[in-house]
Amino acid sequence: MSRPTRRTALQLPLAACAVVLATHLGASAGMADTFAYVGNADSNDISVFRIDDKGEMSPVQTAPFAGIEKPGSSTPLAVTPDHRVLIAGVRSQPFSAVSFAIDQKTGTLKHIGNGPLADSMAYVMTDRTGKFVLSASYGGNKVALNPLLDTGVVGEPKQVIPTGLNAHAFIPSPDNRFAFATNLGSDQVLAFAFNAATGELTPSDPPVHKVPEKSGPRHFVFHPNGKYVYLIHELNGDVAAFSYDAKTGGWSEIQRTTALPEGFTGKPWAADIHVAPDGRFLYASERTTNTLTAYKIDPASGKLATVGTVPTEKQPRGFNIDPTSRYLAAVGELSDGMSVYAIDQASGALTKLKSYPTGKKPNWVEFVTLP
Repeated sequence: MSRPTRRTALQLPLAACAVVLATHLGASAGMADTFAYVGNADSNDISVFRIDDKGEMSPVQTAPFAGIEKPGSSTPLAVTPDHRVLIAGVRSQPFSAVSFAIDQKTGTLKHIGNGPLADSMAYVMTDRTGKFVLSASYGGNKVALNPLLDTGVVGEPKQVIPTGLNAHAFIPSPDNRFAFATNLGSDQVLAFAFNAATGELTPSDPPVHKVPEKSGPRHFVFHPNGKYVYLIHELNGDVAAFSYDAKTGGWSEIQRTTALPEGFTGKPWAADIHVAPDGRFLYASERTTNTLTAYKIDPASGKLATVGTVPTEKQPRGFNIDPTSRYLAAVGELSDGMSVYAIDQASGALTKLKSYPTGKKPNWVEFVTLP
């Protein structure tokens, strides 16, 4: 009995060869996987999800905070620029930065160790080199800078700087030459010159940018082109656009609009703000109304045009946008859930896709795409 002839890819018809080649390339090069990391304050853990190209989330892991017993009021997260380490700020004593290694194939987290924070920090972020961690303390009225050790663990504070009331966010400029800190209770943004070689912060000139009284400046983001800054104000719901001078670190306000839905007459409680990675749209969350507002960014002026508002999770303290600028994920502190929205690529409007359970009291979302 004769054996059937085995045909190699070289002997297959041309069309079949194309299929084999495409399959091989897809397997070897692969589509980059994107993961969402959700910080959960009351359950002291991080929910890890994989998001596919249709915006569908799949639970991957729940990573507990080793050595942490008491819940904090929130859990800010930061990811190093090389996407290898995730840092969670714990706002209960002992105030700690919990470091996790990000598995570059699976997106899962492995606990590395815990480092000291100077206080209960509402915000943590690395500088653009990933060598230092900047943090802001709302209750302690201070900002701090810690080294990030080669192990991925946060070292002892290198600088602790008193601020005005309620420091809420502390972010380096895109070129890493400056750093800025909002003071919600003092209606100001502090400006620092930053020496990334030595990890030293010094007051910039001017050292303070004032904003309207009782507006409560909270979070802010730089546009990807580095020319604009967008700042959300917690107490009046304002969203302000500024032109940014990279040479001097100066902010110049060019527009002021709102994150509040049309007709709203209650007490504002605005929370988070993010610009899509492709720079075309901006989004803001508001907790009293449990809404997300979308804006279209004029590429020539940096000014905002309101697109519309959609309902979201209860008390949306945190949200973020995936690296493709196609999906937005928002979490609710009082719903223990996350909703995912598709971003209309023409208008920026949001369409809800699906909701997912998270840990308890989620308040932060970070996206990471791995090669």
